[in-house]
Amino acid sequence: MKKTIVLETDFMTLGQVLKEINVIGSGGQAKWYLAENSVFVDGELENRRGRKLYAGMMIEIPEEGTFFMVKKGEPIDETE
Repeated sequence: MKKTIVLETDFMTLGQVLKEINVIGSGGQAKWYLAENSVFVDGELENRRGRKLYAGMMIEIPEEGTFFMVKKGEPIDETE
């Protein structure tokens, strides 16, 4: 199932996304979480909490799901 994250601004950081999807409780936990868990951005392993994520990017977190970044106002495809 696709899960979408709607961008209110041009981008979000990976740390902000982790907090948005309730994987971490605060931004300070992002560095620890990324050191202990695999997170993929567009298919590549990512460990930088400050990584900027833009509309059209895909974030995969094993056991949490796959998330697609969309710009506010764009249609959301809820199929699959």
